Amino acid sequence: MPWIEGRIISGEYDNEMNVFTIQKFKQFFVESVLQPHQLQHLLDYLKNHQNEEEGQLLILYDQMPVKLSQEEIKQLIADLDEIQSRCKGFS
Repeated sequence: MPWIEGRIISGEYDNEMNVFTIQKFKQFFVESVLQPHQLQHLLDYLKNHQNEEEGQLLILYDQMPVKLSQEEIKQLIADLDEIQSRCKGFS
């Protein structure tokens, strides 16, 4: 399984299952699986809100809020774009 190391998000792509498993988000170690449509929805949302100066708040595991600055949102968008370009089922 190919490992993808981004600035905000890192994890592995499973070719057989066509899913991306997030294993690190910012400094937090996590285990969360994204299907292509979920990644696309997240990417669309972030692109629509990337210019909001106050940033965004993401919730990990339905309980842990993680604040993303405007710059971190742009880095996360770049990471998600990289995942889409490197994972055949995600483009």
